[in-house]
Amino acid sequence: MLSVGLGTLIWTSVAFLVVAFLLKKMAWKPILKSLKERDDFIEKSLQSAEEARKQMSQLKSDNEKLLAEARNDREKILKEAREMKDKIITDARTKASEEGDRIVASAKSEIEKEKNAAMADLKNQVASLSLEIAEKVLRKEFENKDQQQALISEQLKTAQMN
Repeated sequence: MLSVGLGTLIWTSVAFLVVAFLLKKMAWKPILKSLKERDDFIEKSLQSAEEARKQMSQLKSDNEKLLAEARNDREKILKEAREMKDKIITDARTKASEEGDRIVASAKSEIEKEKNAAMADLKNQVASLSLEIAEKVLRKEFENKDQQQALISEQLKTAQMN
C-alpha cells in the first residue's frame, strides 16, 4: 500500500506554496498584463473595424449618390439631345415647306406668264387670220351672199386645222 508520511506532506505543501508565491509574483502579473494588452488590442481592432465599416458604408452611400447624379445628368443630356433633334427636324420641315411654297409660287407665276404669252400669241394669230379672211373676202367679189358665206366657212375650217 501506499502511505504518505507527515514530513513529505509538509514539505510538498511548503514547496507548493513557494512555487505558487513565485508564480504569483513573477508569472501571473506578466501573464495577466499580456492578456490585458491583448484584450485592449482586440478591442481597438474591433473599433477600427467598426470605423472602417462605417467609412465603407459612407463611401457606398456617396458612390450611390454620385451614380444617381450621373444618371440624372445622363437623362438630362439625353432629353436635351432629343429636344434639339426635334427642333432641328421641325426647323428643317419648316424650311422645306417654305422652300416648297416658294417653288410652287414661282412655278405658278411662270405658268401665268406663259399663259399670258400664249394668250397674246393666240390673239395675234386670231387677229392675223381674221385680217387674212377679211382681205380675201374683200378681194373677191361675189354675186351672192351664199358664196360669201361658204368662203368664210371654208376659211374658218382651214384656220382651225392650223
